Amino acid sequence: MAEKFIPVADLRHRPSIPLIPEQRQAPSGRLIDRLDRPLHDLRISVTDRCNFRCVYCMPKQVFDKDYRFLPQTDLLSFEEITRVASLFVAHGVDKIRLTGGEPLLRKNIEKLIAMLAALRTPDGRELDLTLTTNGSLLAKKARALKDAGLKRVTVSLDSLDDTTFRRMNDVDFAVADVLEGITAALRVGLGPVKINMVVKGGMNDAEIVPMARHFHGSGAILRFIEYMDVGASNGWKMDEVIPSAEVIQRIDAALPLQAISANYAAETAARWRYADGGGEIGVISSVTQAFCHDCTRARLSTEGKLYTCLFASTGHDLRALLRSGHSEAGISAAIAHLWQQRTDRYSELRASPTAQSTDAQRKIEMSYIGG
Repeated sequence: MAEKFIPVADLRHRPSIPLIPEQRQAPSGRLIDRLDRPLHDLRISVTDRCNFRCVYCMPKQVFDKDYRFLPQTDLLSFEEITRVASLFVAHGVDKIRLTGGEPLLRKNIEKLIAMLAALRTPDGRELDLTLTTNGSLLAKKARALKDAGLKRVTVSLDSLDDTTFRRMNDVDFAVADVLEGITAALRVGLGPVKINMVVKGGMNDAEIVPMARHFHGSGAILRFIEYMDVGASNGWKMDEVIPSAEVIQRIDAALPLQAISANYAAETAARWRYADGGGEIGVISSVTQAFCHDCTRARLSTEGKLYTCLFASTGHDLRALLRSGHSEAGISAAIAHLWQQRTDRYSELRASPTAQSTDAQRKIEMSYIGG
């Protein structure tokens, strides 16, 4: 019997409007959830549109020519995004990542970057302002992004083999154009550039070692991500997951590796360096080695819904508060209340021996809230 999924459009419209607590405390620069995890990172999706149809994110059979993307009026404006971001920064966020969809499709994205780059933490520091892109427009925009104040860029690249890459992006886009974008980002100083490869067994896992060889010594940091059950439309199967431990074994056999410590406590990637000094790689093991206990990330959707987990099924409608005249103090209090009530740990529960079958039909799509 075929599995029945709730249409993606239905999932977008199930948010609740956050309550504004009567008792309000001024932002202290630090919020802790119910599992003692601080709020540190904010990921902002600036568009739900993408020019790729990657099989693990926006498969063409769902996101076809008849798919209804959000109208422009539903999207948060740059001013609204900056207003929300400033409230998160007051609560302790010092890293903001712009995502999508494909964020470089958002018109005048450089303007938003400049607005966010002007924000400062309570102690006066600049934000770590980054962006994740499929790289298709990066060669044209790298200099403008850097000049606007973007610090770093992460590029999604799942294969160096052009045939495999075209099959995975499913729009016949050439890998050479993404590599050109990576070169442009390195040239203008958007680094260290990180390269994210989602490894899907039977589709691109033969590219693990070639990818490692290609970026060895390049100055870019290659990261391998286990294929995840994000959203409801990618047909995820556990037997298509290549464990990070196997990824490391394959690379180590060709290019010897040494484990190195994390840059900070909540870093998602386990880090390894080449024994010959040729740089480093990372592995993100959210399926086989869940890291929920360290998760410090909140996500803001394209239309202003706050999600406290990548695998969430419902969001909290901050746009409703923004557009109904609520004060900064009120919206700030709502954000604080939501984080302080947070208990999300989906990946840990999925890995539990007593876990039931995943309720993937209810999870929000990655293209809607970003990775």
